[in-house]
Amino acid sequence: MKSKKYVEDLKAKTAAELQEELVAAKKELFNLRFQNATNQLDNTSRIKEVRKNIARISTVIAQKASAAN
Repeated sequence: MKSKKYVEDLKAKTAAELQEELVAAKKELFNLRFQNATNQLDNTSRIKEVRKNIARISTVIAQKASAAN
């Protein structure tokens, strides 16, 4: 599955890289929502995919934080 490989890639990154990835994903989500509101978005399923990716990134960040304690 794609998501398992994506999560493995996330776990290999540092905390700073994860934060950058999270910011980039949130910007992408904002842009997708904006395009959807102006009826310019063709692939609306991309919004759901990006939201799940944000959740995955946040989960890995939380796991790394709890492992550090």
